[in-house]
Amino acid sequence: MKDKRKAYEEKLDAQLEEWNAQIALLKAKADKAKAEAKIEYYKSIEALEHKQEAAGTKLHELKTAGDEAWESLKTGAEKAWDEVKAAYHSAASKFK
Repeated sequence: MKDKRKAYEEKLDAQLEEWNAQIALLKAKADKAKAEAKIEYYKSIEALEHKQEAAGTKLHELKTAGDEAWESLKTGAEKAWDEVKAAYHSAASKFK
C-alpha cells in the first residue's frame, strides 16, 4: 500500500509541475495578444490557477492523511484533477 500510495502522490506532483509549465506558456501567449483578447485570456488563466490551487490543496491533504482516510481523499483528489484538466483544456482552446 505504501509504495502504491507514494507512486500515486509522485504522479500527482509531476502533473502539478507540468500544469505550472503549461500555465506559464498560456501567460506568455496572453502577453502577446491584443488588449481585449488579453483580458479574456487572463480570466481563463486565473480560473485555471484557482482550480490548480485547489488540486494542490487536495494533494497536500492526501500526503498528510492516515492510511484509513487516504482512500477516501484519493477520490476527492481525482475529482479536483479532472476539474483542472477541464479548465486547462477550456483555457488552451481559447488560444487557438
